Amino acid sequence: MEPDTHPPDWPRPPDCLPHHLLHLPPEGARVAVAGLVLVRQRPGTAKGVIFLTLEDEFGVANVIVWQKIYQRFRRAVIAGRLLRVTGRVQRQSGVSHVVADHVDDISDMLDDLVHLHDGARAADQP
Repeated sequence: MEPDTHPPDWPRPPDCLPHHLLHLPPEGARVAVAGLVLVRQRPGTAKGVIFLTLEDEFGVANVIVWQKIYQRFRRAVIAGRLLRVTGRVQRQSGVSHVVADHVDDISDMLDDLVHLHDGARAADQP
């Protein structure tokens, strides 16, 4: 059950699973998640794998980006502030990850949020 804690006008990426519900789909299920990029890690020992941590209003999602996918969506993975990732659910030691198949940079949705905030701020002025 998803709590309704976000404002009604909050711009939400379509068809994305909130992070607190990642435990529900079965192993291997194809899902889409979206969130602000908190962390990008590319350990030297990981053979080109990139690990992303995304945050939405309900929690965080761990994303694994294999080198082949990274090469295809390099710009989004490196520069995106808000990403939508489609991939398969993988579970290990009780932790759910999304293994990326497709990465979209949806950072332009942040501009919509800024405009909503600016409009609310202007309405508060005398």
